[in-house]
Amino acid sequence: MPRIALLAFVFLIAARGIIFAQGTAADYARANQLHEVTRNKVSRWKVDPHWLEGSPQTQFWYRNDLPDQAREFILVDAVKGTRAPAFDHAKLAGFIAEKLKREAQLTKLPFNEIAFLDANTAIRFKIDKQSWKYTLQSGELSETESPKEEPRPDRPRKRRDQREHDTDQSSPRTQDSPDGKLTVFPRDHNLILKVKQTNEEVPLATDGSAEDDYESGVYWSPDSKRCVAIKTKKGQSHPVYLVESSPADQLQPKLHQHDYLKPGDRIAQPKPKLFDIEKRLQITVPDTLFANPWTIENVRWTSDSKHFSFLYNQRGHQVLRIIEVDSLTGEARAAIIEVSSTFIDYAYKQFSQILDATNEILWMSERDGWNHLYLYDSQTGQVKNQITKGNWTVRRIERVDIEQRRIWFSASGVFPEQDPYYVHYGVVSFDGQGLTWLTRGDGTHQIEFSPDRNFLIDTYSRVDLAPVTELRRVTDGSLVCELETADWSALLATGWKTPERFVAKGRDGSTDIFGVIYRPTNFAPGAEKKYPVIECIYAGPHGSFVPKSFSAYHPPQAMAELGFIVVQIDGMGTSNRSKAFQDVCYKNLGDSGFPDRILWIKAAAQKFPELDLKRVGIYGGSAGGQSSTRALLAHGDFYKVAVSDCGCHDNRMDKIWWNELWMGSEIGPHYHEQSNVTQAHKLQGKLMLVVGELDRNVDPASSMQVVNALIKADKDFDFLIIPGAGHGACESPYGQRRRQDFFVRHLLGVEPRK
Repeated sequence: MPRIALLAFVFLIAARGIIFAQGTAADYARANQLHEVTRNKVSRWKVDPHWLEGSPQTQFWYRNDLPDQAREFILVDAVKGTRAPAFDHAKLAGFIAEKLKREAQLTKLPFNEIAFLDANTAIRFKIDKQSWKYTLQSGELSETESPKEEPRPDRPRKRRDQREHDTDQSSPRTQDSPDGKLTVFPRDHNLILKVKQTNEEVPLATDGSAEDDYESGVYWSPDSKRCVAIKTKKGQSHPVYLVESSPADQLQPKLHQHDYLKPGDRIAQPKPKLFDIEKRLQITVPDTLFANPWTIENVRWTSDSKHFSFLYNQRGHQVLRIIEVDSLTGEARAAIIEVSSTFIDYAYKQFSQILDATNEILWMSERDGWNHLYLYDSQTGQVKNQITKGNWTVRRIERVDIEQRRIWFSASGVFPEQDPYYVHYGVVSFDGQGLTWLTRGDGTHQIEFSPDRNFLIDTYSRVDLAPVTELRRVTDGSLVCELETADWSALLATGWKTPERFVAKGRDGSTDIFGVIYRPTNFAPGAEKKYPVIECIYAGPHGSFVPKSFSAYHPPQAMAELGFIVVQIDGMGTSNRSKAFQDVCYKNLGDSGFPDRILWIKAAAQKFPELDLKRVGIYGGSAGGQSSTRALLAHGDFYKVAVSDCGCHDNRMDKIWWNELWMGSEIGPHYHEQSNVTQAHKLQGKLMLVVGELDRNVDPASSMQVVNALIKADKDFDFLIIPGAGHGACESPYGQRRRQDFFVRHLLGVEPRK
């Protein structure tokens, strides 16, 4: 019996027996085998379209990978709405067996790819190194030449980040002027202008220094008469030192150093400087509107060279401006001003695109309480209209069609009857009219357009629904035909337990909080058997983290196999809901959504009496490491056991950008109050801290300072340093095993694996 089949058999037998022992060697074996046992147990879950040549392109084929290494080739006609075998598989198998004298079965043809030929009347495929042509009508099979390898023209381009612009001026242009006659380059922290024909060099900027220099690039006006250069006042250096105790190439430890700015540090100060090239002088641009930059980005000129603009992100992240500067006078004005009393999520919810031809700007904002799109008049600075609106959130911009004045985007929360985190896709006109939802199914969606964008392939799923793939029309989102419904029967036959979605009210009594529940494969339903509850937590404000799409394996399922019920929850303070929902985190990362999480777990226990709320644990890494320790410091009456991996336990010790975005740039008392170091004396329960000695993401000293505070408070705890490990040390095999052991020992009350 093959190894995988044997594992599945043993797993199935163990899963179907009601095993009341927990934390046993058998439980560990099942947990460790779960990923392998569930792998490749779902078929018909993916459609990879190969569009046939034509204008318009209306047909495509794809290959279905089936159980037992079988496969089939499907041809779809998007106009007719038909889906059928691409050819007679049995007939071709017979011809191959006859002509090539080799075995060929109906669903195990000896090739992986096909290509349609001769106005789609024949197909070409390769067996070993020889190409063959098969005429569909006559059944003729003949050798043919192999085509030259060419990239597939129908594959989608790499997805753009929604903060990028459709302009080549969003990054520094070449130092040569557009007319090719001049060049500007830095020398000794200043700028030199060179006439290329004569090689004459003249100073252009003379106010630079080692601490405030012109090294960031030059942006030329289209008429070559002016340029903008970025002059940057240097920030401080903040070295972090790491000791590699056990290097592979020497006996003695190694000292590593890297620069790592932290909240409150002095950062670089970029400022745009404007130069008149003909007069060889600098035009003063008052910095009143951009005095305290976090960044200055997207420097660009108007086509008539009369103005340049840039995006100003003020340190503290409560002000964003698009600033336009008159190239003759240096006068600056704010074309768009975005202000927030909490924070502007510039890293994940910022998009702008300047439309020179119509004097307009597309802009993303949460000003009405939800992340939406607006159309601005760039000359007046006034909103022409709100493009999207409603109690749902735009997730990202997929494409802007300037000619048709339409925006393609993804969003969530658009169907009130569905989970508000499910991603759907839509298209809308610049004026806000004609909003069309291209996806409908109750799940979270991924789409791929046909090359001419007339059709789309939509695949949606849920944690409790295997993928469904449909073909839809782009004009109105209507269904052309269903392509595939994934077959998960082989997965279910292993004893796999479907994750269960659960919803409960949050701290305000009205907001729905969403999460999932994982049970072990040998789960015994009913109140006669109690299971400790473990929460897998990540509460970073930059996203939402409860899985929404289908997967045959979620890592918390392995933890559940040891005899636990594991939950994941998105509490208030996380993203992808309303602005108010996320704002709970502001200067309040220690909250971690615990008031919502605890209520959710209690509500789940009311519905499912097998949840034992006297034995609740929690684990997480990075920001989740911070939160899991916080659980025992602030909510030790509910959480009893925690394992924290590489936690950023004090936000003053962690990376500058992430922490200043949510906690602010002023290092006020809130930083001190929410530190796990300052609160360590409140520890209740059993805590294990894990850290990698070479963590370059979160300073390992953050964990060490918690250790120091716990020792001073005379608290008992476990501490594991993994030599040579980086961020996520607890995800190593040894770290995972120690984490499992800790929960088995302290929540199940048995010695692990015995």
